[in-house]
Amino acid sequence: MVDNIIELKNINKSYDDLTILDNLNLNIRKNEFLTLLGPSGCGKTTTLKIIAGFEYADSGEVLFEGNEINDLPPHKRQLNTVFQKYALFPHMNIYENIAFGLKIKKLPKEEIDKKVKEMLKLVSLEGYEKRSVDSLSGGQQQRIAIARALVNEPKVLLLDEPLGALDLKLRQEMQTELKKIQQKLGITFIFVTHDQEEALSMSDTIVVMNKGKIQQMGTPEDIYNEPKNSFVARFIGESNIFDGVMIEDFKVSFCDKEFECVDKGFEQNERIEVVIRPEDIKMVDEKEGILSGKVISSVFKGVHYEITVKENDRIWLIHNTKNAEVGSTLGMNIYPQDIHIMKKVSGE
Repeated sequence: MVDNIIELKNINKSYDDLTILDNLNLNIRKNEFLTLLGPSGCGKTTTLKIIAGFEYADSGEVLFEGNEINDLPPHKRQLNTVFQKYALFPHMNIYENIAFGLKIKKLPKEEIDKKVKEMLKLVSLEGYEKRSVDSLSGGQQQRIAIARALVNEPKVLLLDEPLGALDLKLRQEMQTELKKIQQKLGITFIFVTHDQEEALSMSDTIVVMNKGKIQQMGTPEDIYNEPKNSFVARFIGESNIFDGVMIEDFKVSFCDKEFECVDKGFEQNERIEVVIRPEDIKMVDEKEGILSGKVISSVFKGVHYEITVKENDRIWLIHNTKNAEVGSTLGMNIYPQDIHIMKKVSGE
């Protein structure tokens, strides 16, 4: 039996005539790092606010450890939230910021002192107790906000795009730090972002959302390697997506050619969509490729070259550590395991 800490059942939320969440169902397990990922307006932050108690669903149930908490105010829920704007108290020093919630609870001074020092050690800011908030960098302020949220020992920590204000290098460092903190504490983290790299690098589970619905839920590897539909394929990484026909089990036709694949269970001659990641295309001599095309651009991206190839009237994107000369013709091969088949959604 899966041990869920939070369950959202048939959650609906609208503002005026705009549907934000459309019959959302989501189970969140204890001790997992779960990320809600999607574009602006997809409903991810509203989902977080409903879990936190800052927003209320129009209908549906919010369960915490099996008990309904729909009407429970935020301060009575066993969770804390860290926002993109850290909302630290500028008139208090670091110690006072972290200790604030404990003082509200009227804990003994010795216990407060012990807990604050434990949190400062956890976020690698020992010795910063008397520093002012304004003297800290953005990354340090974020760590203090996390320490202030964790010092109350919540069972769930909610993080609403907390890395958005940081520069790229610091954001990447904090991704690693956050994952370490979550693993060390062993509590549930629910993280909201529109940044696919953040989601892929930190999460145990990713929930991809669009237009108030869950498009796909799974491990980072599953989401990247086996996207369920074209929205997920396009949103997570870069993809070559083509219409095709599933001739039979393990055989697919697209781009006017037949290919072996590893997929089965489709109807014979069912119309499908094919996803091929740019890094999975093998560049070969023109005569050796099952497909061939003309190189129309090549851009160096640091780790690889991003090569655009025109094959008949189709455009292919290839990532390769080797360059290809613009204007040259090259061959392309694709292994069966690198061809991902998605069901064709009506209207797409």
